[in-house]
Amino acid sequence: MRKIDELLTEYGESHQNETNKAIHWICVPAIFFSLVGLVWSIPSGFLQSNVTASPYANWATVLLVLVLAYYIALSLPLALGMATFSFLCLVLTHQVDQLSFAPLWAISIGIFVLAWIGQFYGHKVEGKKPSFFKDVQFLMIGPAWLMHFIFKKLGIRY
Repeated sequence: MRKIDELLTEYGESHQNETNKAIHWICVPAIFFSLVGLVWSIPSGFLQSNVTASPYANWATVLLVLVLAYYIALSLPLALGMATFSFLCLVLTHQVDQLSFAPLWAISIGIFVLAWIGQFYGHKVEGKKPSFFKDVQFLMIGPAWLMHFIFKKLGIRY
C-alpha cells in the first residue's frame, strides 16, 4: 500500500461520525486559510523588490511552496489539487487583506480559534482524539483527506 493510502486510512479511522466529518469539511479548510492569513501577515519586505512588487511575494507563498513539496512526495495528483486550493487561499487572503475591515492577522486568529473549537467539538462527538495527537504529520493530512474525497467523486485517481 502506498504511504498516502496508509495515511488517509489511518486519518479516516478517527473520522467516522457524520457530524465530525461535516465539521471537518468546514473547519479544516478554514484552519488552512487562517494559517495562510497569519503567515501572510508576517512582514516580508525584503522578499519584494521594486521590480516584482507583487503582493504574493510573501512568507505565505514561501510556506505553501514547502507544503506543496510535502504533498508532491505523497501524491502528485493530490498535490495539484492542494496547489489549486492553496492558490485560492492566497487570492482570498489578498482580498481580505485589501478590505481594511480589520487587520488580516486578527481576522485569521478569529477564524483559527473558531475552527479549532469546531474541530474539537467534532472529535468530542466522534469520541476519538484528533489524529495529530498521535502524529503531528496528520495536520497536513487533514486537507489531503478532504481532497481525496473530491477526487473520488470526480473519478480522479490520486
